[in-house]
Amino acid sequence: MTKALYIAWQNPDSRSWAPVGRLTRDDSLYKFVYTRGAEDAGKKFQPFGRMQDLHVAYQSDELFPLFANRVLPKSRPEYGEYLEWLGLNEQNHDVMDELSRTGGLRATDSLELFPCPEPDANKNYEVYFFSRGLRHMHADNQDRARQLKPGENLYLMRDLQNKFDSMALLVRTGDPISLVGYAPQYYSSEFAQLLKSVGEQDVKVSVERVNSDAPIQYRVLCKLSSPWPANFSPCSNGAYKALA
Repeated sequence: MTKALYIAWQNPDSRSWAPVGRLTRDDSLYKFVYTRGAEDAGKKFQPFGRMQDLHVAYQSDELFPLFANRVLPKSRPEYGEYLEWLGLNEQNHDVMDELSRTGGLRATDSLELFPCPEPDANKNYEVYFFSRGLRHMHADNQDRARQLKPGENLYLMRDLQNKFDSMALLVRTGDPISLVGYAPQYYSSEFAQLLKSVGEQDVKVSVERVNSDAPIQYRVLCKLSSPWPANFSPCSNGAYKALA
């Protein structure tokens, strides 16, 4: 079974995110290719490590170091608790699942990994994501985030005054309204399209789990589910096209 993740890169000037690569695993073979987003970024984007040629497909029997360094070693004493934060089962997950949930976030760079959604067995759109930007929210909002309950409904709203991202989507609670972070930027346009195509009432955002003792970037795990609209094709614009 092939599993795939896109690599999003944040432009240091505009702070916008763009897909610059795709990592796949087919059985035990890993493959990495750059996408057109890397070319479109120009000189601001620097290729990764030894993978300097944007037009070569790289293959390895082991996970490339760039991504392996973003996986928590199983020998770490907090590994079991960490999987609980991610909502993963120790027996039924692999490194691609882990990277899909965590995004492979590190404080030392501006990269994040994410899956391209596919219709599930019921032809629905479903993604999991951690609420972003909670560390920048007011203390009252952070306290409210800690009090969220699994299954609690959340809602998306445009952040119209966001000067860095015109498509930014805030995540809020119901009444009384409290802001509990943002949706990941690379999903913003798709989520907005879903809201427009199927209607806000059919796009369901809920709390999957709350990790009160986890680092704040893993505090609130959310799930968005929606009917899959006709002619809806995520990850299909030119920036996602493989160069190799």
